[in-house]
Amino acid sequence: MSLASTELVVRTIAETAIENEKYFGDLDSVVGDGDFGYSLARGFEKLLEGWDELDRSNPGTFLKRTGMVIASRIGGTSGPLWGTAFIRAGGAAGDSAELTNDQVVAMLRAAIEGIKARGQSDVGDKTLLDALVPFTDALSGGSLAQAAAVARKAADATGEMVAKRGRAAYTGERSRGSVDAGAMAVAVIAERISETWPGKGAAS
Repeated sequence: MSLASTELVVRTIAETAIENEKYFGDLDSVVGDGDFGYSLARGFEKLLEGWDELDRSNPGTFLKRTGMVIASRIGGTSGPLWGTAFIRAGGAAGDSAELTNDQVVAMLRAAIEGIKARGQSDVGDKTLLDALVPFTDALSGGSLAQAAAVARKAADATGEMVAKRGRAAYTGERSRGSVDAGAMAVAVIAERISETWPGKGAAS
């Protein structure tokens, strides 16, 4: 994956977060504080405002700079979690100019470990990890489209879970029956990247 492809992925994530602000906010409002969609959208808007100034020395540096902007611009708990994910992924990329599929999977696993450490959470806690981890596992052995389908199924499955992290955890059993907003955001973003990639990313 080239720098241009990395830029495409990050821009797609940003645009998808902004376009789905209300949807993600509505999901979060069921048992959370309802500001997830708003916080994510405002943070990624700031990223796009300073898009041309981001350091593009290589994909890893670009991702780390992206993470620093997100961590400082997205409010609540989402900023540190999403920012850490990008920074850890960028660190795992090193100074490679071209990223192999194995490197991309390793970057996602580094992002996951960063989220776990920052959020003191793990798979089964009803967070974005419940979609991101199965997505990454699927991507390591299959296509992007297959991994996106796995992420959607995993996000839907969070509706049967009881939240153990964040404000939603205070609702206990009442959190069962609604999907996790973070997990669904991962699924929607994965689907959008999967739709965009064959026409643009795969050619760059």
